[in-house]
Amino acid sequence: MKSYFSLLLTFVLPYFCIAQTDTTYIKPFENKASVRTYLSMKFISLQQETNGDIKKFMPNTPMNLGLGISIKNTIIDFSYGQGLSFMKDKEKGRTKALDFQIHNYGRKFIIDLFVQKYRGFYTADDAGKNVQLYPDLKIQQYGAFGQYVFNNKKFSYKAAFMQNEKQLKSAGSFLLGGGVYFSKINSDSSFVYKSKNALRNFQFGVSGGYAYTWAISKRWYTSGSATIGVNVGTERINDFGKQRIEVYPTFFPRIAFGYNKEKWSLGLSYINNVIFSSFSDDNKSNIGLSSGNFQIGAIWRLNTNPFSKREKSE
Repeated sequence: MKSYFSLLLTFVLPYFCIAQTDTTYIKPFENKASVRTYLSMKFISLQQETNGDIKKFMPNTPMNLGLGISIKNTIIDFSYGQGLSFMKDKEKGRTKALDFQIHNYGRKFIIDLFVQKYRGFYTADDAGKNVQLYPDLKIQQYGAFGQYVFNNKKFSYKAAFMQNEKQLKSAGSFLLGGGVYFSKINSDSSFVYKSKNALRNFQFGVSGGYAYTWAISKRWYTSGSATIGVNVGTERINDFGKQRIEVYPTFFPRIAFGYNKEKWSLGLSYINNVIFSSFSDDNKSNIGLSSGNFQIGAIWRLNTNPFSKREKSE
C-alpha cells in the first residue's frame, strides 16, 4: 500500500471581519496553544440511479491518524494514513486517493474547499456482501463552498467543530451562501452515462439553511446544521449560453457532538456535501456525488506557547 502523507497549514483568521460576541452565549478558552490528535476518514462516493435501479460506488480507504497544533489563530495539522491500512477490507479492492479538504469555521463566514482524486471503487449489497470491484473507475472533484452565519454573536460554529471556544447557551442561526464545483467521472467500461464512459460537469449556485447547537449541560453539547440549495451547470464553463443549462439540487448536513473541560476536550464531527452531476425528475439518469469527512478527536490545552523563546518568570 502506497503511503499517504498530507501537510495542511490553515490560518484561522477573523474571516474577513472582526465580530463581537455575546459573552453570555459564547466563551473562549483561556489558552495560548493546544495540541490535538484525531482519527479521520475523508471520502467521496458515487450513486447512480437508472430507471429506478440504484448503484452506489464506494472507495476502500483507511482511517487517517492525525496530529494538530494550534497557536493563537493558526492551526497546523499533520495526517498519516498508511499506519491504519490494516483497517481496510482487502476483499473490497484497492483505492488510490488524493483528498485535500479545508473546513474553516469563522465567526461570520464558513468556508469549505475540496480537491479530491480517487481511483478504484466497489459496490456491495445492504449487508456488505456480493462485493464487485471497479478498479478502473476514477472520480475527480474540485469545489468551494461558503456561507454567512447571521446570528454570529450568539451562535458559534467554532465551538461545535473546532472546540477552541464554548457554547454556554443553546443557540442557532440561519445560513446563506453557495458554491462552485467541477467534477469528472470516467472509466474503461464500468461507468456508463448516455452510452459514454465519461461525464464532465461544472456547476454553481446558492443555498440556505439553519444551524443549531444544544448546550446539553455545562460540559456536553451537540450541534447540527443542514443547508439545501439549487445549482445550475453544464458540461464545460464555456458551454454556458450555448447549450441547455441543467438544474441540480444540493444538500450539505453537518453534525458534531462533544465534551469540554478547561484543559481538554473530546469531539466527534461528520460533514457530507451532496451534489448531482446529472439530475432528472424521472430518475432515468441521476448521478450524485457525496463527499466529506468523519472525525473523532481529542484536544489538550496548554497555558503557554511551547514555541515561544520567552518565558515568564514567577
